[in-house]
Amino acid sequence: MSRRLVEVLAGSAISQAEICAVLGIDKKTLRRHYRRELDRGAARVEAELVGNLLRLANGNDGTALRAVMFALRCRFGWSEFAPPPSR
Repeated sequence: MSRRLVEVLAGSAISQAEICAVLGIDKKTLRRHYRRELDRGAARVEAELVGNLLRLANGNDGTALRAVMFALRCRFGWSEFAPPPSR
């Protein structure tokens, strides 16, 4: 039961400190015994965030443009302030 709880909490973007408080353990114990659940929960929340970002980016308004620019910066290192590539 506690493994599923850790995964659900991590997947809900609950901090490790808060998960420790719920379980009554310290961070070192949490990471040692629940690493897989923490990783799966983090992957799930990241996938949900990326899905929402892509949904926003498919629009045709200012929000879509900001979503696309955010994705380009975070995932591909793009910057509007970088000099243009030399040809």
